Amino acid sequence: MKNYKVAVVVGSLRKESYNLKLAKNLIDLAPKSLSLEIINIGDLPFYNEDVEATPPQSWTIFREQIIKADAVLFVTPEYNRSVPAVLKNAIDVGSRPYGKNAWDGKPGAVISVSIGGISGFGANHHLRQSLVFVNIPTLAQPEAYLGGAANLFDEQGKLNNESTKGFMQKFMVAFEKWIQTNAKS
Repeated sequence: MKNYKVAVVVGSLRKESYNLKLAKNLIDLAPKSLSLEIINIGDLPFYNEDVEATPPQSWTIFREQIIKADAVLFVTPEYNRSVPAVLKNAIDVGSRPYGKNAWDGKPGAVISVSIGGISGFGANHHLRQSLVFVNIPTLAQPEAYLGGAANLFDEQGKLNNESTKGFMQKFMVAFEKWIQTNAKS
């Protein structure tokens, strides 16, 4: 069985982010054929085409990390019914310069994590709109919206809810199949 490198893009920069905690848990919950690596997006300057001739080193490193990945997993909170600016900026940086879209054709999936009851629904679907445009075929089912995140982790950041842990394992198995079906050879 082939091993797949999965770039994990977390839409929250907070050190104790529930999204980051979940991303770290997914490394252990993922099937053995998936190697997850959390990609830093916090040091990416806002995209500005004027500096594309000599792009910041962080843009170049980020683009190379995405290009080397077989798939992409997005784990995001919801800010004002949309994705955080840092995540949208990462999508923009990775899709440029025109004609050199690092995301192109990579299978993807989205998980939204929130302390609220709506579970990041708005961010999840708003993100999917951008992913269509940058040509990331995105896993449709199962959908993953995790609400009540403040109660899902112990003091060490481990998932303490067995139902959520089981769901995340099933989600990652479905994502593995999605990657196998859609990954570039």
